[in-house]
Amino acid sequence: MNSPDLAAARFNMLLNQVRAWEVSDERVLDLLSQMRREDFVPPAYRNLAYADLMLPIGHGQVMLAPKIEARFLQALNLQPADVVLEVGAGSGYMAALMARLAAFVTTVDVFPDLAESAALRLAQAGVRNVRVETGNAADGWPDHAPYDAVMISGALPQLPQAFLNCLKPGGRLAAIVGRRPAMQAVLVTRTGEADWHRQALFETDAPPLLHVHAPAEFEF
Repeated sequence: MNSPDLAAARFNMLLNQVRAWEVSDERVLDLLSQMRREDFVPPAYRNLAYADLMLPIGHGQVMLAPKIEARFLQALNLQPADVVLEVGAGSGYMAALMARLAAFVTTVDVFPDLAESAALRLAQAGVRNVRVETGNAADGWPDHAPYDAVMISGALPQLPQAFLNCLKPGGRLAAIVGRRPAMQAVLVTRTGEADWHRQALFETDAPPLLHVHAPAEFEF
């Protein structure tokens, strides 16, 4: 597709996928209308940048479908002063979206080549308030904690307590929890020193986050 075709595909994605999936936050809709997703997908899938699909990015990992990214953005309700952690840098696209809404984003990937390519795409897109790091953050990433928001971009069988502990009071965490075929997107909000509220968002399916060694799921 050429640029006009991709612009039309972006508009149709917003209308037929995102709005149809209960995304009504105008900040999120405006952001998705402006951010060029095609600049973050692997070149072989550029023409599918706005398709209702998970796109492979290597190592068995994927970019989540646009409507899922949008629902997570809406649920996290990022604010201009927020400090954010993303586990699974992937293509860099989700970090770019969150960086437009928040003050600063740290995104971590276990695969050095994915982290490197994400950093390059972010730089090319002019996104300056993202730190890309390489490492295994599957059981938490306390280096720059506490965070106002955490986005976990791969599925977890359980939700490690370490992620909940790194949230500030009022902080939000978005994740996909469960095992195929029964996975659920959830939003967890820290409501007190030792209190968290869990909200089910929608059912979905996604590749697992790798190298997880977490104990049993935290009981709400």
